[in-house]
Amino acid sequence: MPDRRDFPDRLPHAATSSYAHDRHGLERTDEDWLERTWADPATRVLVIAGNRLLAADGRPRWLATADLPDAAAGPDALRLLLGEQPGDASYFAAIIDPAGAPGPEEQWQGLRDVLGEVVDTPEAGLVLHAMGMAEWHWSTSFCPRCGGPLSPAQAGHVLACASEGGCGRHQFPRTDPAVIMLITDGEPGAADERCLLGRNRVWPPGRYSTLAGFVEPGETFEDAVRREVWEESGVRVSDVTYFGNQPWPLPASVMIGFTGRAASLEIDVDGAEIEDAQWYTRDDIRTGLASGELMLPGGVSISHRLIQAWYGEPLDSSW
Repeated sequence: MPDRRDFPDRLPHAATSSYAHDRHGLERTDEDWLERTWADPATRVLVIAGNRLLAADGRPRWLATADLPDAAAGPDALRLLLGEQPGDASYFAAIIDPAGAPGPEEQWQGLRDVLGEVVDTPEAGLVLHAMGMAEWHWSTSFCPRCGGPLSPAQAGHVLACASEGGCGRHQFPRTDPAVIMLITDGEPGAADERCLLGRNRVWPPGRYSTLAGFVEPGETFEDAVRREVWEESGVRVSDVTYFGNQPWPLPASVMIGFTGRAASLEIDVDGAEIEDAQWYTRDDIRTGLASGELMLPGGVSISHRLIQAWYGEPLDSSW
């Protein structure tokens, strides 16, 4: 992979968004270009079986096309064009049937297993692109309009209805927008300013994070922030400000970060998803982290960036 120092123009907030690759959208229908690029000895391929990738020592394995296992080099594999980094080689993913995945099972890992190793490298965007598309192919087998079989097109980025007498519609990858937000109360920067953090009911005691939720049809991002905070914590939100965004194909989301100002303070959690929510001053966070009684999201997530930006200094990644 290229050295990270070659990419100075990094997005400021989310580690997984730091390096953008040229996706070569115009070349996806150029079969001659695709064949030449695939045959180039410099081209590298990530092999994916279903929704798990080929890995070694906790990192994705990028192979030359000449070194691919038979299942990935054969005609049954889906060649998915990823693109290239500036001045670097071209990258593909080869998606194969998990039933034909060669080698020991432990070399096939999910995205969560490798994300910590690639999160702040030029590799991250390529891996997220590949795994998000693989998850879409893994879960999308039939046309949602007529039930007919789907056939990949445009270097894996389109699925076309291929049923005889079917509707012929094209299906495109879906990304579900989700808002994630840090809500604050008090004079900005004051010692008694507080932020609102919640704990999912399946998390262990002490683990807290920013609130989050999916955007519903016909809803703006800002209204989704206000609705989700109200539904989960009972807190009303007034001003909402955009912070940044992060691709999160686990399996198919993009996290859109916001900050917001509380218009009410009483907490009344929904009890379904959020089991507990609390107001924290910066001193509360400092003391909780030092004692181990508080665990916050690790640096891989935009939630960490939201909290750290408000906190005003680096935070140790807790989980």
